[in-house]
Amino acid sequence: MIITKTPLRISLGGGGTDLPDFYKEAGYGSLLACTIDKYIYISIHDNFVNEYLLKYSSIEKCKDLDEIKHNLFRETLKYMKIDKGIEISSMADIPAGTGLGSSGCFAVGLINALSAYSRTFKSQETIAEIASKIEIEILHEPVGKQDQYACAVGGLNQFIFNENKVIVNPIDLSEDFRDYLEDNLLLFFTGKQRSASEELSALSSGNSGLDRKVISNLIRVRDLGEKSLTELAKGNLEVFGQCLTEQWKLKFERSRTKFHTEVDEIINKSLENGALGSKLIGAGGGGFILTLAHDSKKIKSWFRGLGLQEIKFRFDYNGTSRI
Repeated sequence: MIITKTPLRISLGGGGTDLPDFYKEAGYGSLLACTIDKYIYISIHDNFVNEYLLKYSSIEKCKDLDEIKHNLFRETLKYMKIDKGIEISSMADIPAGTGLGSSGCFAVGLINALSAYSRTFKSQETIAEIASKIEIEILHEPVGKQDQYACAVGGLNQFIFNENKVIVNPIDLSEDFRDYLEDNLLLFFTGKQRSASEELSALSSGNSGLDRKVISNLIRVRDLGEKSLTELAKGNLEVFGQCLTEQWKLKFERSRTKFHTEVDEIINKSLENGALGSKLIGAGGGGFILTLAHDSKKIKSWFRGLGLQEIKFRFDYNGTSRI
């Protein structure tokens, strides 16, 4: 049996600038992200019966690839040229649709597992590029490349997105500062789940890609993401926290839904109760609020008073791996 373990990710700066429609128009995208110790697991085993047996939130038994309903399973198996007679199962620490990059994470873990199964071992960045190709070029999902790359390589990184290349710049933090950051970056679940593809597709103006207002908005997001990186490297958490909130305000400007209005109220009140900064994680209309605070006990108590569940985490530095 082959089992892979792939971490979910948190966007810290520059979210949305990994979209091809953005960086092709604006020159480049820049994004700061980290992976956390919450994982998607993929297991593969030979199947005695000559069929595809897939177990996720549903169970599929198929004789032919084209019968498979799960898009990522079907197209990844096709791309990797995997014959039937295989059983694949997936499990996750946190459900899909919560803003932590689960779709890209799933694709990365599946490709890693299938590479080992077919004995065509690939580097983490190659796995990320294959996952991106399947989601963006084959399935035509309106997503970027941050999830695939962040979940594949692991750790805290800046990603530079160009039309023909993704550059990965690891960010080094002292052990003490990293521990402090892990203790004071907090995740609270809003209780809502939604596909990121639905949210991202709303940014596009049909076949013409992103409109000018969205491009302008995302350029400001990119600049804030780069400022976030600079301030984090300096250890300046006050300004880093402000950048989190400013990026949320730009996202809210792009999408003033009823849910986002509710989140905006929570974020504003979190600042009044001691948060240095807060933002909604991911592109979907649901998921987690990320908050940074020096007094984590006080802000945790305040969020609990709202009925929001905290998800405790530490950083993951391994990326996708086999166990």
